Amino acid sequence: MHFTTRLLRFSIPLTFSLVLLQGCTESRESDQTATPPLPEVGVQRVAPQAITITTELAGRAAPYLIAEVRPQVNGIIRDRQFAEGSLIEAGEVLYQIDPAMLEAAYNSAQAALLRDEASLSTAQLKVKRYQKLLHSKAISQEAYDVADAALAEAHAVVAVSKAALDIAKINLDYTKIRSPISGRIGRSAVTAGALVTANQADALATVQQLDPIYIDLSQSYTEILRLRRALANGQLQTDDEIGATVRLALEDGQAYRHPGRLQFSEFSVSEGTGSVTLRAVIPNPEGTLLPGMYVRAIINEGVNPNAILVPQRAVSHNTKGEATALILNDSGEAELRILTVSRSIGNQWLVTAGLQAGERLIVEGMQKVRPGAKAKGVVVAQQSHPGGEVSTVTTH
Repeated sequence: MHFTTRLLRFSIPLTFSLVLLQGCTESRESDQTATPPLPEVGVQRVAPQAITITTELAGRAAPYLIAEVRPQVNGIIRDRQFAEGSLIEAGEVLYQIDPAMLEAAYNSAQAALLRDEASLSTAQLKVKRYQKLLHSKAISQEAYDVADAALAEAHAVVAVSKAALDIAKINLDYTKIRSPISGRIGRSAVTAGALVTANQADALATVQQLDPIYIDLSQSYTEILRLRRALANGQLQTDDEIGATVRLALEDGQAYRHPGRLQFSEFSVSEGTGSVTLRAVIPNPEGTLLPGMYVRAIINEGVNPNAILVPQRAVSHNTKGEATALILNDSGEAELRILTVSRSIGNQWLVTAGLQAGERLIVEGMQKVRPGAKAKGVVVAQQSHPGGEVSTVTTH
């Protein structure tokens, strides 16, 4: 009996353990035969949108007007009448040349005119007397003709004297060297006491009008052809008013507050760079923009009414370098697409071919599925673009 008791004591736990082991084995076998859950992937609906396409070009600021001030008569600079770097108005006196010699020349020309006008008056009186004498046959026709010719000569002499007086006055006025334009004047190349000559090679000072100011840009002719094709086939729509608008970004990355307009485009392509020069006119009331300053100009190309933007993280490249993406089709299967992308826009690609409106693009969890495999799509919020504007950088 004692032996039987001990046998029962060991056999009962053993039997219980075997039952538990059998139950676990059956549970594990049932788990292995169950269908595994579908992997979850983040998807976005492909939705075309209207966006304004812009191009960013490098440019340099240039004066709107520039005038190099030079003397037009010989003389000694008596004084300078401006502060270097100041704003001046058109016609403002910059330098005064000693006028003594030219004042004397003016006075001499004025006196010569008075003399010649007196001679003219005498000739006129003589002709009047000869007319009366000719009617009474007191003088010959020849004598009258001589007097009449002398009168005509006197008129010519007076005209020459008037011209000489005008020249003398102009030269006297040129002793006041004036600014031909309004703007900001640079440093002076001469001081009082300097001898200057008419039309000398070296400028006395330079005046630049900086409001408005020019921005000279350079754009690849290839890009111009691409833009023309896009406009021709309807991919882009443009408005002359919008398309002419130019905005600037300064060297420190800050946006310039005053927009401008395109004014001019070269009609020839540079042989060295294959680019075309564009010129924009930008308001510059605060004088922020200075000649030679480097800026980036943002030019509106037009509006793409059916642009498709996709996150860059959803696009990869195959061994051929082609852009590819996965979509989740109506059957819930991942499908590989080869895309055509035209440009990078922030952290997105602008897709021109390969996707259709309404399709579900896989943007997250691409590594969980393979083409042809089924997956469960979870909607991911799309990134918004304030103002509907995007830009691309074109560096030349």
